Amino acid sequence: MKDFSPSDLKTILHSKRANLYLLEHCRVMQKDGRVLYLTEAKREKLYFNIPIANTTVILLGNGTSITQAAVRMLAQAGVLIGFCGGGGTPLYMGNEVEWFTPQSEYRPTEYLQGWLGFWFDSVQRLHAAKAMQHARIDYLQKVWSKDRELRLAGFDARDDVLLGALNGCRAKIDRAEQTGDLLTSEAQLTKQLYKFAARTANIQGFVREHESTDKANGFLNHGNYLAYGLAATTLWVLGIPHGFAVMHGKTRRGALVFDVADLIKDALVLPWAFVCAKENATEQEFRQQCLQAFTDYKALDFMFECVKAQALKARCGTTR
Repeated sequence: MKDFSPSDLKTILHSKRANLYLLEHCRVMQKDGRVLYLTEAKREKLYFNIPIANTTVILLGNGTSITQAAVRMLAQAGVLIGFCGGGGTPLYMGNEVEWFTPQSEYRPTEYLQGWLGFWFDSVQRLHAAKAMQHARIDYLQKVWSKDRELRLAGFDARDDVLLGALNGCRAKIDRAEQTGDLLTSEAQLTKQLYKFAARTANIQGFVREHESTDKANGFLNHGNYLAYGLAATTLWVLGIPHGFAVMHGKTRRGALVFDVADLIKDALVLPWAFVCAKENATEQEFRQQCLQAFTDYKALDFMFECVKAQALKARCGTTR
């Protein structure tokens, strides 16, 4: 195969790319200058093309393999590759997805330099964390106000109980004096949102457990890992290492992925996990609904905007 440079592809910004794949029980390979995945039916082999120039992430789940030639083409197109368990979630203990990032020395440096310009100062790091938490709530209110299907399902940003929880969390964010205070307020809001969602979807006795086998918990796990894929893409493109978290702790190597994924999880993954669980949707139907919501509300664009804003504002000394 003749190598090509990324410039040989039609350039599509990562923030504008439409595709995220979760593949299971197939083989990913390079054939005739394209990346394909092969599934085997009883009597025939089926090949499907992956439009790599318009793809951000490929998650390889159970029963998958990938050739070196395919990895080379995916890397040249700037596609992140992750190995995961069934439904996009890990199989063994609590391990996170292991990301294989394309290696390029020509990514921008300004965002990394801006991020590091504030990261070693605990006060500025707290300001950045507060700004991202406010952005998270703003995004939730925007989505739940606009989405007609969610409003019909009961996820309405005008609900008094919901408004009380969001406004209370905003006040706690503003009063926070350390990261631990933000983590506490985040955990409290998340519990309130789970309670609101479970009541809205009429799911009795819901308890958030990552290892639980009920549909709501399974869909939450699945959707969260899709969000982690978008977050990892954002950070890779901007050249910011995953270890420079502002909230989730400096002891977790990929904690910044969680910080960035949190920007969209409550707004998009959480409500659709409960709606799809109520409707007894399949895993594939939930995944398609999630990906459509990511596209409709420009989730990847939003992640890029938030991370870039924090990096550049911090660099100018104007953190929130």
